[in-house]
Order: sequence, then C-alpha cells, then structure tokens
Amino acid sequence: MYISEKAKRVKPSSTLAIDSKFKAMKAEGIDVVGFGTGEPDFDTSEEIKAACIDALSRGVTKYTPASGTLDLKKAICRKLLRDNGLTYQPTEIVVSNGAKHSLTNIFLAILNPGDEVIIPAPFWVSYPEMVAMADGESVILNSTEENEFKITAADFEKAITPKTRAIIINSPSNPTGTVYTESELRAIAEVAVKHNIYIVSDEVYEHLVYDGAKHVSIASFGEDVKKLTIVVNAMSKTYAMTGWRIGYTACEKELATVMANIQSHATSNPNSFAQAASCVALDGSLDYVNMMKAEFKKRRDYMVEKINSIDGVSCIMPQGAFYVMMNIDKIIGRTLYGKKINGSDDFADLFLEKALVALVPCSGFGADNYLRWSYATSMDTIRTGLERLESFIREGLDK
Repeated sequence: MYISEKAKRVKPSSTLAIDSKFKAMKAEGIDVVGFGTGEPDFDTSEEIKAACIDALSRGVTKYTPASGTLDLKKAICRKLLRDNGLTYQPTEIVVSNGAKHSLTNIFLAILNPGDEVIIPAPFWVSYPEMVAMADGESVILNSTEENEFKITAADFEKAITPKTRAIIINSPSNPTGTVYTESELRAIAEVAVKHNIYIVSDEVYEHLVYDGAKHVSIASFGEDVKKLTIVVNAMSKTYAMTGWRIGYTACEKELATVMANIQSHATSNPNSFAQAASCVALDGSLDYVNMMKAEFKKRRDYMVEKINSIDGVSCIMPQGAFYVMMNIDKIIGRTLYGKKINGSDDFADLFLEKALVALVPCSGFGADNYLRWSYATSMDTIRTGLERLESFIREGLDK
C-alpha cells in the first residue's frame, strides 16, 4: 500500500487517543476515571437546543453557502464588536466545522513549503500537525512555569527568521490555562507589525477566565495589528457545543476569500441547523456560561490545592480555560512500582494501569515533565482521581 510521506508524518492526537482508551475501558465495566479531552461536562443549554429543533422543523436541512450563512456571519460580527471591540464585515468571516477546521484552513491559506510558524510551548497538540499538513515548519518557542508559561515579545523577536510567516497566540491557553495581559499582548503585537508577521489568535476559551483576569483580543490594538491577525473562535467551549462543530475566523477579506475557497472544495458548508442555533447562542445572554464558569472555578481551586498537597507533584494556578498542568519533575528519573519514569508517557501509562486514572501526557504538548488534568468533569470524579493520585505516588514511589 502506498501512503504519502507527509501523511505518515502526521501523529495521532494524544488527547483523543487517551480519551478513546478511557472510553473503551469504561465500556468494559472497568472502574476508570478520565481527565482527557477538553469538553465541558455540561449539556448544551435548552435555549440553544430549542433553536436547533426549531430550525429542523422549518426545514433548515439543506446546503448553505460554503463559508457559512449570512445570518450567522452577522451574529459573529455583532459578537466580535460587543465582546472584543472589533469591527468586521460578514465578508471577513468564515464559518467552519469547528476551530480545528478553521485553523487548518488558515495554514493552508498562508503557508508555502518551508514557511515557519512560531508556536509557544506548551502548545495545543494539533498546532504542529496542522502546520505540517500545510507543508510548513513549526518553530517551538519554549516558556517556563516560573513565567506562567508565557513567552515575551523579546523571545518572539529572537525566534524570527526570513521564513517566519506567523505566530500562534492561544490565550486563554490549552493546555496551561495561561492568560496574557493586555501589556504583554501589545508588546507581541508590536513585534508582529514590525516584521509583518501574521498572528493566529486562538480565542476559543475567552469567556472562561477567573480571579479578575481579563481576556483581550490582540486584534483590538489598532488597524496595523488587526490586518495581520486572524481571530479564531468557536461555539464548543463557551456554549458547551463541542459536538455541534461550529468554528469561525475573522480576518482581512482577501484572506477570508482564500480560506472560503479552500473550504468549498474540502468540506463545503458547516452543519446548517447547527449554524441556525449558533445565531441564537451568540445573541443570547452569558448566564449559562457564567454558571459553568463558577462551577469550573470551584473545581479548579480544589484540584490545585490537592495536587500541591501531594509529595512529588505540583502545579500553578491557571487563570483560564479548564486545565491544570501537573509538574512531575521530582518524579522524573525515579521508579514507580519498579518502573523508571522517564517522562509523562511513562507516568500516564502506569497511572492508568495501576490507579485506573486517564490523564493526558504533555509529551505531545512540548512539555514532557507535565501531565494535563481537565476539570471539565464532576467534583466527584475529581476527588476520586486525586485520591488515587495520592495513593499511587505514596505506595509506588521509590523511597
């Protein structure tokens, strides 16, 4: 069988792989608990579901324009103005089959073979694979826990080469929960404008911020940076609509047209009735979102306190999203249950085998000394998982 070399280089998603293994064990009746995929455990609100049912009853089941309906594009424009202070026209919006699809469209549209994309690490696992699928090269820019997993404008400028075409800014971040401040983003924006580099601004967790942190879109700092910014957002995290698969981008019309053309041949339009429901979601209140956020905060606070009470592991307090990065530096190189732990994959495999807890190893996120916990699950599940962690380390770690 002949398979392209490019296709062979694409790695499977570690988050989806661990979730698949967790669900298979669960289906076998094994008492396993999972903290894998980033998916709110809340159902989509009744208001949004009712809007979808209404759309179906009205026969909204046909093809739409490939880049999304005019109604949804207008709703997105209203949202961007209301929430982010950004003015866009419907011709500058492309609606896709989730933010993953949006990002894939972006890299296909802006990269030629060998072009470089700067990706701060830890990063969402799919970024480098998407860049590779578009024949680009990822330049990984490491951050530190001491700096809250943030890069600086100086770090960014040092990484620029003649081949640099874009930088990805994900704030709030998956997997770290990092939220960049306005001043930090302004400094990064200045470098991007100076060197004429695209900013791919992934803002899917924008409403999930805590402790007074504020999400700011980097595109809001003036026309110079707005022209270079491609804002990426989705319905999935904010509105608990992960399975509905609606994402979108906002950018300059010329680039939006190119992405729409690519999409028209790849998938055609996003789901018609999901688009209709998304209009209602975007124009509605954030009361349901705020309810979820309040519960996420309680879970986050408990998880962070408990992890930091366990010898051998630690974490910092994330300001956004719904993830905690657990540091296993003190365990790397030691043995657990007679097995040497060389990185996050070893820890995750053994934790699942011995304690029946599924975590995402951050080797695929560019941070092999960490594992990602998601607190988008019930408090009972969180308590069980962390109690198992404490026992797992206490009973199995070499003395």
